Amino acid sequence: MLYLQILYSFTSDDITTTIIPITLFAVVAGPLCNFQRFSHIVFWIWLHLLHFNVANQIIDPQEDGKNKSSRPIPAGLISLEDATMLRWALIPICLVVSACYSPQVFDLSFVLTLFILFYNELKAHEHWISKNFITAVGYACFEIGSTLIAGKNMSRLEPTAISAIFLSLAVFTSTLHAQDFKDVEGDRLIGRQTLPIAFPNLARTSMMLALPLWSICLSRVWGVNTLCTLAFTGYATMVGLRFMTCKTSQAARMSCKLYSLWFSVAHLLPAYWRYFHEAQTF
Repeated sequence: MLYLQILYSFTSDDITTTIIPITLFAVVAGPLCNFQRFSHIVFWIWLHLLHFNVANQIIDPQEDGKNKSSRPIPAGLISLEDATMLRWALIPICLVVSACYSPQVFDLSFVLTLFILFYNELKAHEHWISKNFITAVGYACFEIGSTLIAGKNMSRLEPTAISAIFLSLAVFTSTLHAQDFKDVEGDRLIGRQTLPIAFPNLARTSMMLALPLWSICLSRVWGVNTLCTLAFTGYATMVGLRFMTCKTSQAARMSCKLYSLWFSVAHLLPAYWRYFHEAQTF
């Protein structure tokens, strides 16, 4: 039980920002071919998230001790040496598990492995350009892999799923710095150049503009009715204004949670298209 607690603690902070949005996306974009696949989707996402987080958290455990003391290494749940062994053991585990689904899922797991190496050991996380690029590509791999596992054919994506992935990648790439605002103090201490640190005004303004604009765009693409579009866009506007006006660390954490909810809803919009529009063509 202690081992499961340790593994869970590596990924607990990313349940709302990564596991839930990507799972929802895979279920509606796949679409989910049977309920038994749901547990496979969640496990595959969680396993690769564990791989990334362990690799990330062994890089600078002292910084985590100052700013994120609840993480397993600074909390004393696991030693740095054991975490390092786990980090490298997760590579073959992820690859073998992925190979059980399809060659395409294996390829995505391999790409994720390379990008995790670039992000952490090769220090791509230290500058916002390389950090955002690798994070976006990695997120796309998560979405494609989980969507393949959800669908009937785990070697090919449906046209609607492909469109949904491209749109999701565009949204994520333009708004992913939402998650960096809450870590500004810690990132500044270790010299990491995230977008909110390098260009704080631009970062905040981009959130205020991007969220409502993307809400309108996504609603149009997926054929959402006027009332739902207004509600979705109104919520996005409120979240965007929070990023612009609420600048404390505590406020940034709340804004990040509200953004995660918006992002999760955005991931569900392909289901609206499938139910109200695509189904009518059959």
